[in-house]
Amino acid sequence: MYEYILNVIADVVIEFIEGLVETYPGLEYLDVFPLVKVVLRADVSAATYDKVAVISGGESGHEPTHAGFVGEGMLTTTICGDIFSSPPVDSILVV
Repeated sequence: MYEYILNVIADVVIEFIEGLVETYPGLEYLDVFPLVKVVLRADVSAATYDKVAVISGGESGHEPTHAGFVGEGMLTTTICGDIFSSPPVDSILVV
């Protein structure tokens, strides 16, 4: 019998992202599309951003590690995949 400290295993990535966004107010979670998990800088909007946006995507192994690199001077946004799988190809179009 295994015991987990997770509520629902299928929601672990979303719960991690929501916790990260609550901890760091400079981040936003784009939760418009349920299958696309996007973390982005809260101070960046397409209308006012005059720099090159650096976007990264990757799987969420033990946690969505790329989400921890979003911030000023680092990534503009990241797209998180599910546990041990890359994000969907079409998810880059959302960003």
